Amino acid sequence: MTKSFWIIALISLINTLSTTILIPTIYLYGRKFGLTDFQASFLFTIYFVAQFFATPVIGKLSDRFGRKPMLVLSLAGTVIANLLAGSAHTATILFFGRFLDGITGGNVSVAQAVIADIVPPGERAKAFNVVGATFALGFVVGPGISLLAQRISLGASFTASGLIALLGLVVTILFLPESIAQKSTSSIRFLNLGLQNLITGFSTPRLGILFILNFLLGTTFSVFTFGLQPYFIHVLKQNNQGLTLLFLMFGSVAVTMQLWGFGILINRYKLLSIFFISLLLRSISFMMMPVWENVVYFVFVGFVFSLFNSFVQPIITTLISLNAKPQEQGLALGLNSSYLSIANAIGPVIAGLLINQINLKSYAYPLYLAGFLTLLVLVLAITTHRKYRV
Repeated sequence: MTKSFWIIALISLINTLSTTILIPTIYLYGRKFGLTDFQASFLFTIYFVAQFFATPVIGKLSDRFGRKPMLVLSLAGTVIANLLAGSAHTATILFFGRFLDGITGGNVSVAQAVIADIVPPGERAKAFNVVGATFALGFVVGPGISLLAQRISLGASFTASGLIALLGLVVTILFLPESIAQKSTSSIRFLNLGLQNLITGFSTPRLGILFILNFLLGTTFSVFTFGLQPYFIHVLKQNNQGLTLLFLMFGSVAVTMQLWGFGILINRYKLLSIFFISLLLRSISFMMMPVWENVVYFVFVGFVFSLFNSFVQPIITTLISLNAKPQEQGLALGLNSSYLSIANAIGPVIAGLLINQINLKSYAYPLYLAGFLTLLVLVLAITTHRKYRV
């Protein structure tokens, strides 16, 4: 791996930290402003809807003007948005901060495009897994920072996130070289900055089925991610510190598996075999979590879930990168992030609709639904694998 790769891996870690600091607190921070469970779900939705439209635009622009300028723009938006949300005095300002973070939030897809630019195809699976490990590491360090910030206030988590993103912005400006070897020469039209591709992307040969799979998996996973939080707080009678520690456990197991376990598995099994097994365990874990309303049992199932879950996203990203043309990496990965964003916007709303605050049993419904739907996506992935295998 080159020096540029480790710089972008560091930037990816910093970016992940700015996100994982917030995950344990967004729901509870929204409740502080008097939002219901359903209304709090829109703090996730508004961010991902904005990101859905913005990410392919930023990806397309990065193909045309370079990765570094777009990464700088995205990180700067995250800094401003989270500092604003952290100092919010009304729910309106909080929602605006989430929207601003989403509309400039193309940094993940641009970072992935940098990796595709500088890493040979044969090494991309391991490269994306290393970057996936930074995401898992972010789930270890991020919740730890969040715990410290929560000692001040829930809003302090947003401020900490903004300052972490500022560090990433400085590193990008000072140390990251431009990675794109041949910029796209296609004309840029405002009404076609990747938006038309959102419609046609699902029908793209080889890539379309991967976009569909990632969209469906993103939807089911975001149903789980949001539904997990009120279930853990209200049914299992835990607090925000316990929720943060739960995410820390998820990250600790995931980073161990990605840095150590993946290397062992990839030498013994095919990439798609690991993918299918990971989805099966994810599905079973979701449906098992609410079977017994006991926090020790829940944490144990969550531990099993963490063992293979972190492989899913790096594998899909690898498959998309390997099936996309070199000059279309930014657009393809941007489209993928955009589809994932709208999936992440839909999931919390579905979970919020299933929950009835006066019926504690309903808090388990999102977990059961996420597990069942994930099983259906696994069947689709297996039956269509010839379309995307490499």
